[in-house]
Amino acid sequence: MAAPSAFAQSTAATVRGQITVDSAPAAQAEVTATNTATGLTRRVQASNGSYNIGGLPPGTYRIDANVNGQTASRTIVVQVGQTATLNLSAGGVAETAPSGPATTVDTVTVTAAPVFETTTPEVATYVSQVQIESLPQSSRNFLAFADIVPGMIFDRKSNGTSQLRSGAQSSNGVNVFIDGVGQKNYVLKGGISGQDQSKGNPFPQLAIGEYKVITSNYKAEYDQISSAAVTAVTKSGTNEFQGQFFWDKANIPEWREQTPAEERAGQGKSPSGETQYGASFGGPIIQDRLFFFVTYEAKEFETPDTIAPGSLDPGFTLTPELLALTGPTTEPFNEDLWFGKLTWQVNDNNLVEFSAKVREEEEITDLGGQNTDSYGKTNKNDSTRLDLRYQWSNTDWLNDMHITHEDEQFNPRAITLAPGFIIQNSQRGGVLNVGGGQDYQDKGQKGWGFQDDLTYTGIEGHTLKAGFKYKDVEINAFEQQPFNAQYSINYPANVVLMGNTSLSTFQPYQVRFGAPLPGVGDRNIASKNKQYGIYFQDDWQVNDKLIVNLGLRYDYESTPSYEDYVTPPDLVAALRGWSNIHQPGVGYDIEDYISTGNNRDAFKDAWQPRLGFSYDLFADQRHVFFGGAGRAYDRNLFDYLALEQSKSTFPTYTRFFNTPGNPCTVNNTTCFEWDPRFLNLQELYAMVAANPDLGSEVNLMNNDLKVPYSDQFSLGMRNAVKLGSVDWNTSVTLVRIESHDGIIFTLGNRYDDGTFYGPGRTFGGAPFGETIPGFGSLIKADNGVETKLNQLLLWAEKPLTAESPWGVTLAYTYSDGEENRANAANTDEHYVFDYPNLDDHPWVASVGVPKHRFVGTGIYQRWGFTFSTKVTWSSPIARDITDCLAPTPDPALDNCAFGRIDSAFFDDADFFQWDLAVQKEFDTGAGLKYMVRGDVFNVTNARNWTGFQNFRGVDGVINPVYGDHTDEITLPTRSFKLSFGISW
Repeated sequence: MAAPSAFAQSTAATVRGQITVDSAPAAQAEVTATNTATGLTRRVQASNGSYNIGGLPPGTYRIDANVNGQTASRTIVVQVGQTATLNLSAGGVAETAPSGPATTVDTVTVTAAPVFETTTPEVATYVSQVQIESLPQSSRNFLAFADIVPGMIFDRKSNGTSQLRSGAQSSNGVNVFIDGVGQKNYVLKGGISGQDQSKGNPFPQLAIGEYKVITSNYKAEYDQISSAAVTAVTKSGTNEFQGQFFWDKANIPEWREQTPAEERAGQGKSPSGETQYGASFGGPIIQDRLFFFVTYEAKEFETPDTIAPGSLDPGFTLTPELLALTGPTTEPFNEDLWFGKLTWQVNDNNLVEFSAKVREEEEITDLGGQNTDSYGKTNKNDSTRLDLRYQWSNTDWLNDMHITHEDEQFNPRAITLAPGFIIQNSQRGGVLNVGGGQDYQDKGQKGWGFQDDLTYTGIEGHTLKAGFKYKDVEINAFEQQPFNAQYSINYPANVVLMGNTSLSTFQPYQVRFGAPLPGVGDRNIASKNKQYGIYFQDDWQVNDKLIVNLGLRYDYESTPSYEDYVTPPDLVAALRGWSNIHQPGVGYDIEDYISTGNNRDAFKDAWQPRLGFSYDLFADQRHVFFGGAGRAYDRNLFDYLALEQSKSTFPTYTRFFNTPGNPCTVNNTTCFEWDPRFLNLQELYAMVAANPDLGSEVNLMNNDLKVPYSDQFSLGMRNAVKLGSVDWNTSVTLVRIESHDGIIFTLGNRYDDGTFYGPGRTFGGAPFGETIPGFGSLIKADNGVETKLNQLLLWAEKPLTAESPWGVTLAYTYSDGEENRANAANTDEHYVFDYPNLDDHPWVASVGVPKHRFVGTGIYQRWGFTFSTKVTWSSPIARDITDCLAPTPDPALDNCAFGRIDSAFFDDADFFQWDLAVQKEFDTGAGLKYMVRGDVFNVTNARNWTGFQNFRGVDGVINPVYGDHTDEITLPTRSFKLSFGISW
């Protein structure tokens, strides 16, 4: 029984097949797999000619078969998590080996090609070490290569942050397994720890050997995932001392084109630059027994941005004081990544590994656009993960155990500790944000885990695997939003009516601030969660053509902070006495959201059956049908669950000031005469001291929250074909994925008759003013976000081999996706306030999922040069629009609706990027090699616009800028990177 700290998952490879003598199955045969780099040896006895060698770290192996003194041998490369089939004849000839040449016992070729895995039911593709090292890439984030796989998207945002997505689901559904241990983020978005709002990398690229991307229908060993899985294996030391050093320089102003924002500002290029450097070293401590590997990578970025004010009213300009705050700016970012690994091959049956990863990030971010330099925030994003692994094997058994520890911390803070000023135009559109920003968070996860996977191959035709996981982790989500009070200023009214010219004399019409409730002690929302997982699966080789994979897993997680929470008694009384929500047609029962501390339980129905098959038409691994179906549960983000408590301990208030142009009736409760003393936070606290609950937002969770999951179905065919003298691996796959039960936050307020829209309305007019007596608005959380996706995945690969020094991959994805919440896929939008719930929200085309997407790569090696290229193209994605064009007879009402429109309507809305790289290696002949490399990104300087004007118009009048793009683009512009390296 076994499972990892991410619920069990194996990176080890398996080699299996048939041993024959004179075309008949060998009665008795010994089969040995020997790693050519480390000497690791595994031996098994074939039964009726069949053998199965599991638990092999990915690498190059010599497979030797011995039958009564007759021998056969073959050298192959096996990849991460692969099951490779190799049939041998004791006469010395490899009968079935679709990729790579056969070899005899005394002719060993260690440059053998990987065996193409055709018989897996998973929708999976490998990313090799040569692709990681050769293809153009700017970020050194190893996940950036995942998008060469059909169905995957690696998004690099305009602010330099990145995320990995698959299909119509958000990045939250992804999980990444490093050496079998999941890197799931339990608190924040992004799927894996450290990827929410980060320009950094989750793991040093120098430490990654290779990885596999599974877009659907993974086996039962995979957990905490509803989208794609990435399973990677790290490098280990070998019997040879080897080292590497690299240095990259990119994105300095002279080496890049201007951004559209820089062009519009007309003030030249912002200071910028990207420096990356690192080194790795590994080798033997004891030959064939004990090895070490260490690596370090660093990033030093200056990301360019431009502070550009929003639209002013006609005839108005910024005062000199405000104008001086605009123009070019830079966001600094620094990251340090360490990884170390010890590998001890005790003997042929025992393997021990210990690895450690440390990641430290510091940056200044949230600058540019309307945010001035003072309004940004600092961010620390640190991670430490430890993994102690013990693997034991004998003829029929393999046991793989992990003990893990993790410590993840995310700490954004406002740069300036002072009031924030939101400068607006007369329509309250944003112009500039000045002073202190809003952010203050302290979130993370810390704990240990145990996993163990047991595999048994002693029953002919069956590979039985079972696993168990236990994890004890404390997760926390502390935040104060807004940390600095935010004052809204109507710019024309203050300048014209008051004659003010200085920010210090502007008079705000509104302030929004947070205040701690009296009597509340520690406001850190923490939960000591416990996770359990168990699974069983059988890879059943029914005959030489049919393989069936049967699996079932079950997961359970307790979250005490949610389950044991008690709704405050004064809030319960207010809710039960609030007549607005006790009318017919309200649409929900408030008792479903009032927690007594005894009426909530952990989700208990996470049963996940998984079924797959592959059928080899001619039993030669060259033409294989495959498919499967399965259910996969993810988990609820703690950041969402914690809102119920954080909003009740640090509520947010909005108060108004009676100022020229923005009058209100002074009552000294919600409306005050402006006085500069209100710039003092203590004076704001005094505003609400008499009734601290009045106006405070209330968040409530449904007492029966479920866990998000997806149902996945696939059917496809793989082919190993020869075109002329060239071998190609191809696949075509049809995929259907439906996801359910994502969390959605909706407005619980109702008008006094119980309705949401109010008389005469069918859209808008949400009852924000109808608040809980003595409190503010009610925001309630339920399950409800859903997506549906149909995909056609086409894949073709010509592998790069020693015999053929060029390689090509071609990946095409056709997607037809829809969702019942705007931006569910692209931005994980989990609020809806224009509808009472998602029952009324229309199903619309998925944002962020193009119908057509193509990614092609090429690598060519000649004369010591490596030439490579990558081309990415996708059709325009659907975009949200707000349409109020239909006329209405009553000016007090609206006739609006949300909708989607194919972005082909918008100008230049498709995506295109062509990258090139050339690398030259110089061999000194003394064991030392030098490398010089140049990369050109976005060769055509394509402008990949991401922001568009999406308001169609109102009451028959079309918005004149509807469909126009803003200055936001996906970086990079055309730019150059220079690299230098040494290896030995």
